Amino acid sequence: MMKAYIVTVALFALAFSLASASDPDPLQDFCVALKDYSEYSKSAIFVNGKFCKDPKLVKAEDFFFEGLNIPGNTDNKVGSNVTTVNVDTLPGLNTLGISLVRIDFAPYGENPPHTHPRGTEVLVVLEGTLFVGFVTSNTENRLFTKTLNKGDVFVFPVGLIHFQLNVGKTNALAISGLSSQNPGVITIADAVFGSNPPINPDVLTKAFQLDKNVVEELQKKFGGHN
Repeated sequence: MMKAYIVTVALFALAFSLASASDPDPLQDFCVALKDYSEYSKSAIFVNGKFCKDPKLVKAEDFFFEGLNIPGNTDNKVGSNVTTVNVDTLPGLNTLGISLVRIDFAPYGENPPHTHPRGTEVLVVLEGTLFVGFVTSNTENRLFTKTLNKGDVFVFPVGLIHFQLNVGKTNALAISGLSSQNPGVITIADAVFGSNPPINPDVLTKAFQLDKNVVEELQKKFGGHN
């Protein structure tokens, strides 16, 4: 009897975890997120982390974003720029479980290894040639890579480390859709070597099998720490 109870609880927990693995389905037509809660404090509804505007006060502008045609500034250390359209920039996305990014690449620019903890990404190349890939989880750590040209599509599974590199001599452009209104992004090098406050160098020295001076130099480079 006890074994049957434990199995039942375990199956229930597994089912619950699977059901909670992505943004929940909406229970209404829309739930436009409030950027300024005080503006509608008396009529706001709290849903899924965002206060929602009274449906009677919703306007077409709440579902509108302009400027995705404007190239991002790639004059930086990695030679790329990500323009994000998520619930913070397009309130109408709240509870709808999707978002969008534009990725601009300078020649040989890179969108460095990163993860989206809450969303799968599907990328389409609009201009240029990109070398892309992702790595599976431990312990296999299998690398999947592909060279993409204009019109090609590639998908990066939720939570896995992935990257994009412009291998052409001209600018490149891609658009990605993500399966979350706010998928988040963790850039590996920035998170590990640029954390605030810094991770104890002894931890990183052992983890990456590097000299401590190298680790401290990387922390200065990524975090600007003294």
